[in-house]
Amino acid sequence: MTDAPPLIIPVENQVRELDAKLLLACLAAQRGFESILGSHREIDLQIASFRRGLYLNKSMTARNLNMFHILRRLGHRILTWDEEALVHLPPEIYYSRRLSPAAIRFIAHLFAWGEENADLWRNWPHLPRDLPIHVTGNPRNDMLRPELRSFYDDDVRRIRERYGDYLLVNTNFNHVNAFFPAQNLFRPGTLEEGRPVFGKAGVGMPLDFARALHAQKTAVFRAFLEIIPQLARAFPHLSIIVRPHPTEGQAAYRETARDFGNVHVTNEGNVVPWLLGTRALVHNGCTTGVEAYVMRVPAFTYRPAVSGAIDDTFYRLPHGLSHPCFTREELIAGIHEVLTGRRGPAGGEERERLVNRHLTGRDGPLACERMLAVIAEIAAREPGLPPPPLGSRIAGRALAAGRLLVKRAKMYLPGSHAPPEFHRHRYPGISPAALQEKLARLRSVLELPRAVVAEQRSAHIFRLAADR
Repeated sequence: MTDAPPLIIPVENQVRELDAKLLLACLAAQRGFESILGSHREIDLQIASFRRGLYLNKSMTARNLNMFHILRRLGHRILTWDEEALVHLPPEIYYSRRLSPAAIRFIAHLFAWGEENADLWRNWPHLPRDLPIHVTGNPRNDMLRPELRSFYDDDVRRIRERYGDYLLVNTNFNHVNAFFPAQNLFRPGTLEEGRPVFGKAGVGMPLDFARALHAQKTAVFRAFLEIIPQLARAFPHLSIIVRPHPTEGQAAYRETARDFGNVHVTNEGNVVPWLLGTRALVHNGCTTGVEAYVMRVPAFTYRPAVSGAIDDTFYRLPHGLSHPCFTREELIAGIHEVLTGRRGPAGGEERERLVNRHLTGRDGPLACERMLAVIAEIAAREPGLPPPPLGSRIAGRALAAGRLLVKRAKMYLPGSHAPPEFHRHRYPGISPAALQEKLARLRSVLELPRAVVAEQRSAHIFRLAADR
């Protein structure tokens, strides 16, 4: 497919997305596609330097609009899934926060996690009637499948050599414990002073729901800070690994861990090998509860505070796929049962029906392969992608250059919700050698016929293609 458009694959949260998107690029190379893969921010800032391609986006909010205008003027096609559509807010709130009637008009194709996600979109009044929705599953789900798990064998071994037997505590409190205060549901102090001002996480959310979510998250966050040392005392022979959400602050956890030699706070690497190596997972409303269920890892959803408005809507899926524990005593007893072999992973027909509705691609063709079948059809219909008019391309380049200058400047303004250190935290980068090693592992695990070579385009961007 020498005339095939490249796949442009931005990665926002490196630890969460990179491996899965690398798998997509690796399988795309087997079909003759080249891919541009790297930091979402840097790809967007350098978009005018790439030839026309299929841009695989992860959201379609009002925040995407400026970039979508640039992409269209430059002649790119936008294909999208939503990283946040697996564990999502109640529909009306999800629609206001995650779907923009203006942005959706730029999308050529949608990829859904499962039928539940597809129905969520179909029920949105502003969905264009002719916009195709492909129920393919998501590349992140592929990395949970049995045939891919050996990809993480060395990572699991290194984790166990360093920490021994361990419990994994995954936290999900970025709404009230964000990496920077401006990213919380509310700006610091404004809720307490009776004049609430939304932070980044609260924009587009009804005030009543935001208050309920803030109260629930705050209560559970405090309970997790209390349960961590209690787990350390109850299981002194185990390491307690606290893994904060990628956009969450870590200071509170490090303070809690300070007096306990067996408590470790880390956000290192993808979560999958940490799940594969743990004796049990403890979470509350976290996507890792879904991932643990798929990989048959014992998981407990610790629910010391309960809110029907939140737990029965937003967190129905991860709560439903885990063993529920409402008190410290229940949680510690449940973990003891796992350690002594009297309890295994959560299961049952009801849970299977729940997960199957939300996740396509747990067996049969990989989600990546299902997506690439759609992409191959697009490329066959429009090889090379026809160029837009010259005026459009000139305008697109001018807009891209202006956006680059504005974004670079805004990073250093006081109160920015995404200063340079946050971008480094979210996408620290990967060396060419480490990326090539991951590609070699994927080829070995899946017994792929063609090697894939990574060519570094800039500090955080690579071109991937099959070795000639």
